[in-house]
Amino acid sequence: MDREHQERREEEEEEAEEERTSGLGEKDRILKTPPRRREEEVDEEEEEEEMMMKAGAKDKEIGGHTPISASSSLTSFPFLTSSVCRGRGDRGGGEDGEEDEVRVAIVTIEDESCPSEPFGTETTNQITRTEDGGDVMKEGETEAVKEEEKDEEEANCDEREEEEEEEEKAEMTSPSLHLQSQMKRKLDHGPDGRPFPSGKKHCKGNGYLSPSSLVQATTPTTFGDLRLANGHSAQRRRVTSGPPPSGLQDWLHTFQTWSGPERLLALDELIDRCETSQVKHMMQVIEPQFQRDFISLLPKELALYVLTFLAPRDLLQAAQTCRYWRILAEDNLLWREKCREEGVSEYASTRRRKCSRPGVAVSPWKSAYIRQHRIENNWRKGDTREPMVLKGHDDHVITCLQFSGDLIVSGSDDNTLKVWSAITGKCLRTLTGHTGGVWCSQMAVATVISGSTDRTLRVWDAESGECVHTLYGHTSTVRCMHLHGNRVVSGSRDTTLRVWDVSTGRCEHVLTGHVAAVRCVQYDGRRVVSGGYDYMVKVWDPETEACLHTLQGHTNRVYSLQFDGVFVVSGSLDTSIRVWDAETGGCVHTLTGHQSLTSGMELRDNILVSGNADSTVRVWDVRTGQCLHTLQGPNKHQSAVTCLQFCRGLVLSSSDDGTVKLWDLKTGAWLRDVVALQSRGSGGVVWRIRASDTRLVCAAGSRNGTEETKLLVLDFDLDDKKKETE
Repeated sequence: MDREHQERREEEEEEAEEERTSGLGEKDRILKTPPRRREEEVDEEEEEEEMMMKAGAKDKEIGGHTPISASSSLTSFPFLTSSVCRGRGDRGGGEDGEEDEVRVAIVTIEDESCPSEPFGTETTNQITRTEDGGDVMKEGETEAVKEEEKDEEEANCDEREEEEEEEEKAEMTSPSLHLQSQMKRKLDHGPDGRPFPSGKKHCKGNGYLSPSSLVQATTPTTFGDLRLANGHSAQRRRVTSGPPPSGLQDWLHTFQTWSGPERLLALDELIDRCETSQVKHMMQVIEPQFQRDFISLLPKELALYVLTFLAPRDLLQAAQTCRYWRILAEDNLLWREKCREEGVSEYASTRRRKCSRPGVAVSPWKSAYIRQHRIENNWRKGDTREPMVLKGHDDHVITCLQFSGDLIVSGSDDNTLKVWSAITGKCLRTLTGHTGGVWCSQMAVATVISGSTDRTLRVWDAESGECVHTLYGHTSTVRCMHLHGNRVVSGSRDTTLRVWDVSTGRCEHVLTGHVAAVRCVQYDGRRVVSGGYDYMVKVWDPETEACLHTLQGHTNRVYSLQFDGVFVVSGSLDTSIRVWDAETGGCVHTLTGHQSLTSGMELRDNILVSGNADSTVRVWDVRTGQCLHTLQGPNKHQSAVTCLQFCRGLVLSSSDDGTVKLWDLKTGAWLRDVVALQSRGSGGVVWRIRASDTRLVCAAGSRNGTEETKLLVLDFDLDDKKKETE
């Protein structure tokens, strides 16, 4: 018995020696570790040590978990908790010397939608249980705890320590509270056990983690976070109609426990039960948070490309959004394309560029568009200013009217022509020399050609008033003429046409073939087209003086012509308008609808506008022969149409009723009366009109003395003129 007792004592001494040797070896390993590395290991181990200490104190075993040694690497698991599992030690083969070995159970949260960074750190510390049930930490573990306490004291985290102590006391009473505490600690602290700085915590209400939230600020995961990220206070959307309803927090907690699809289903049901005012409130809160200035987020090239899809008027409104949008909306190339789409000429932009205010970065093309838009608006809606009145020619009839730049030239049956300033309204000079009434004229820049009943043509310099040439040759009244380049073609009651060189005054060609007076003529530089009282329309080659085609079909005098190089359009006293092919001489269409003499026509881009003595104006498509619009109705003319013009998508018509009316070319709608004489309806007549993009000149008077002879000038670019004057 003594021998057995002696052997037992020897075995116990050997075991004690082994324990001392093991402790010293662990201590030596720690001491031999470099200081910086040892501090890093302690920082990584201290949290897991605390977890295992707390779990070893109360939790004996958590069933259903896979036990692994505490010395295993835990860095690859998203969520960790520790507990003690009872294990039988075989060390030394003795039963009384059995020890409880600490093992770690891995608890994972089954939510793949929220991956998180690993919290676990590698550790080799163990906790042993003594025979009296106490827990003893080895030297390495004690040193790690002291290191942690030192860090906490240096950080002055007294408040956090008190909270942790209270949580530890509560955890000692319940394993479930312990698990929740560890998960919360991972949510609110970083890998080193320290709390996140203010503003760096990830979202609390969603029940899972975002990896980047552990180190730095994250993108908002709830709508509340989105509002805070956008600089809006969460209190701003609160409804302060009274105290919150009972059970609100329980309801919100229940909502947070649901999965994503369940939340969507609940929201759908909730919205169906909301009143209109409540849905409106949700929209007012939600919509501003999802509004983004996508233009500012795009590269400049892409932003400009997006803006090319806007209409010019929308682009002008976009420029008022913010400073950056204004910078983009002033892009000169962008506005150049917009001006080309709208048909604004480069000349207009160049002119406007000179007038732009210094120090303001305004696109010249944008200025050109704004100017054109203002002018068109003035045309359509009018201006309260009275027209400028130019009085002259006494009580005679103004038979012809020309307008070029800032010069206006009027011809009268008083044998004179007068040159006027369109800006000041003053008569600059009177061109005298004809011995008979002036019945026709043409003008290019400052060169004026006039035809008279004295059978001559005269070439004038409008700036000096000098008669440059007198062209003799016709044997009767010069009734019509057409100027192209340096050549003018004249038609006379002597049945002939003559081609003149304006610069030399020489007659180059004589075209004969008509058997009655030539009433109208057109010349495009290659072909001459003439219409006469012999009901004929003729196409000529002026170089060979040959008549290429005689267009027969009209049954009365031809009074008006239009020629665009492809189609010849003739208007006759027989009430019809005929469209001819200039190359073949064939009649393409006969346009019927007017009831009297077609006194004037305008042809542009296959659109023909005709004015008739039946007081109507018609719009035609010469390719199809279809009448697109008849400009009549309650606001139609009350007497014969004397003259017409069309430009800018507008039609202007004058009449014996003393008015000038404005029509929309596309719709045929009457827009307004641009001019209305005081004696309209009682003898006042508007004989001739001429229009440019910015001005309208009207020649008015009367045949019975009720209206004095005068010119009316309307300027639709007054705002621009005023700025230029300033």
